[in-house]
Amino acid sequence: MLHRKGRNTVMDKKQERDGEKMGRREFLRTTGKFAGLTLGLTLLGSMKNFPVDAAPKFKAYPFTLGIASGDPSSDGVVLWTRLAPDPLNGGGMPPHNVPVQWEVAKDEGFRHVVRRGTEFAKAALAHSVHIEVNGLQPNTAYYYRFKAGAEISPIGRTKTLPAINDSVARLTFAFASCQQYEHGYFTAYRRMAEENLDVVFHLGDYIYEYGANEYKADSGNVRTHIGAEIITLDDYRNRYAQYKADADLREAHAAFPWIVTWDDHEVENNYAAGIPEKGQPIEPFIQRRAAAYQAYYEHMPLRLSSLPHGTDMRLYRRFTYGNLAEFHVLDTRQYRDDQANGDGSKPPSSESLDPNRTLLGDKQERWLRDGLTRSQARWNVLAQQVFFCQRDYTTGPAQKFSMDAWDGYAPARDRIVQAMAERSDTNFVVLTGDVHANWAAEIKQDFNNPASKTLGVELVGTSITSIGDGSDVRDDTERILAENPHILFFNNHRGYVRCTVTPEAWQTDYRILPYVSRKGAPILTRASFVTQNGKPGLTLIGEQPVASSSTPALTPLLTGSKAPISSI
Repeated sequence: MLHRKGRNTVMDKKQERDGEKMGRREFLRTTGKFAGLTLGLTLLGSMKNFPVDAAPKFKAYPFTLGIASGDPSSDGVVLWTRLAPDPLNGGGMPPHNVPVQWEVAKDEGFRHVVRRGTEFAKAALAHSVHIEVNGLQPNTAYYYRFKAGAEISPIGRTKTLPAINDSVARLTFAFASCQQYEHGYFTAYRRMAEENLDVVFHLGDYIYEYGANEYKADSGNVRTHIGAEIITLDDYRNRYAQYKADADLREAHAAFPWIVTWDDHEVENNYAAGIPEKGQPIEPFIQRRAAAYQAYYEHMPLRLSSLPHGTDMRLYRRFTYGNLAEFHVLDTRQYRDDQANGDGSKPPSSESLDPNRTLLGDKQERWLRDGLTRSQARWNVLAQQVFFCQRDYTTGPAQKFSMDAWDGYAPARDRIVQAMAERSDTNFVVLTGDVHANWAAEIKQDFNNPASKTLGVELVGTSITSIGDGSDVRDDTERILAENPHILFFNNHRGYVRCTVTPEAWQTDYRILPYVSRKGAPILTRASFVTQNGKPGLTLIGEQPVASSSTPALTPLLTGSKAPISSI
């Protein structure tokens, strides 16, 4: 995550605080509602105003961006594709709604088709298709495909969730984030597609908004964004098309259902609600954000309930995996108060410690705390974006925290931690992206007291490519681990995290690539940890240090008893 470059806004902050002008949150709420109503009605109305091309003929193969499934339920799933015969130039489709046939089968040969139908690829939504299939069996794998005109899509595989009250013996999933196209090849997704997973969680930064070579990887850029920094709806559409044209990413989408949420780069680095990073006026930024949100919906396997209404798009939602696990998918970007202290890494202040500030927004925070209170699942999981545990960058009694993470909203985090503390009969796990490195930490009731009660664990996944080829350690690794005893592990390679969950234990495998600046890297498990049911905390059960030409192999960072991986 890059730090914010400029901090000017249309309204003077002192006047905001003094109440001499309309408050920022009130202003954004008012303008956002107006823009949302106007743009939402325009979008919904425009879907009906395009002519229909009942027998389309394409100048090239239209399924260039692949297929995907997502937002699974116990009786259904969302199927996605987008018709784009000329993907990097607006898609290359005429302004017509185009019928797309689809079918779902129990077998890859489609001898046992269980559902089929026709849906329109709508011109108003970049000829994307979002099909909400219902009537499927719980916890069952299916195959799906599309047909438009005479063209047939690749075949995808998906899987429904178990029924809510079913007893589930095992769940295996992966989570990933941060895939800067220029910084490396998406080999991690090729390796992910080779896994045996039930579902994939993507925790944000699916695209990056920068222009060509504006953001340089430590190991050098190996690919190039097309065009300047993206601003308009057409810009965002073309950028998603460039990313989705990657064969490895398409392979991972076709292999498993995905559950997605965003962070900042889907719009602009480090934006906060309706506050831009670079000091541009708020009203143009709100229009930019509306364009970015629409493009995100157009390219993700999301339900109609997530269709954006101008500046608003509902992404926080809940997925229940039988009685085994409940996933609370969060949006830590759309509703937050502006970062405290001008953003960056700063000491705590009266602003960052203000209990009235929020990262989730009042409504989402109530939704989350209510869900944590009511959940009957063995494991309760927050799938979210930014570092949750306290992470002090400074040696000694002074403290310095990232204002973009939960540390910049400490009282809001305390409220979530308190909700965890009130439930002694469940297990808490936080999944995190954003920071381009692997970390493993224990959630403390009081992060300033290492002896305080451990309430759960945070698993932070590295990037798919962002910042390029990695290393086992960084210059600041030893200092940060010493200053934060609840953080037990660090690694700076690229990859993803694989989790295997049973009623008895949760195993976490940090899957890493030795490089991303070249294609075809192998995958290995850098470290594995286990968390036992009813015993919050992390135990190292295996590790494989990685040496590179510039970095020696890492000695074990986490101490404690070791158990064989087969113990779960």
